[in-house]
Amino acid sequence: METIAGVMEARAKLARLGALLFDRRLTDACGGNMSVRVGDLVCLTPSLSGSKHQWQLEPEEVLVVDFEGNILEGEGTLSREINVHFKLHREFGGVGNAVIHAHPRNLMVFAAMAVSMPPVLEATLKFGEVKCLEYAPAHSQILADTIAEALRGQEDRIAKQAAGVIASWHGLFLMGKDLDAAFDAVERFDTNAYCILMAQQALGGEGLLSRQREALAASRRRFQAS
Repeated sequence: METIAGVMEARAKLARLGALLFDRRLTDACGGNMSVRVGDLVCLTPSLSGSKHQWQLEPEEVLVVDFEGNILEGEGTLSREINVHFKLHREFGGVGNAVIHAHPRNLMVFAAMAVSMPPVLEATLKFGEVKCLEYAPAHSQILADTIAEALRGQEDRIAKQAAGVIASWHGLFLMGKDLDAAFDAVERFDTNAYCILMAQQALGGEGLLSRQREALAASRRRFQAS
């Protein structure tokens, strides 16, 4: 009964937060996918959630699958990034249960330029630098393995909230302790990206951002010492 209730809750939340990601430009019609592990099952948004459904999913359309890839409930086909979802759930399931792949509008600039993103806000310091990974083909096991390798050593971040990476020319992959925490992290990352882009455009670029990061670190040290 506990698993049944958990699956129902996860499917409803995936449908609701998928629509919210889309409305807030944290993903697009081109792609993105989300999953939550419930016991030995994974609740997963179906393929073409954006282009076919415009992220307006009903809970019953969210797939329920086992780790063999068998669809037990739901409508549609498996996400093409199922390799990433299964890999992260298997490897980091002890510290988190939610995976989001998204195309946040501002962060996608970093993906397009294949560059890592430093934290420039107090709200993103705890995530550290969001690394941009060497290219690996979309939908491949190589991509799944590359993402998992980059997240190793960040288990504490996942357990506390989330950890993420940028796949070059592709988008954001993130694992959180739960779906609420993962969703929150996606928006924090995109706000961080927006601040960097606006600073570079209007206020003088990377030198200013570096100075401001140093000022933030110094301010935090002063308060921690007092």
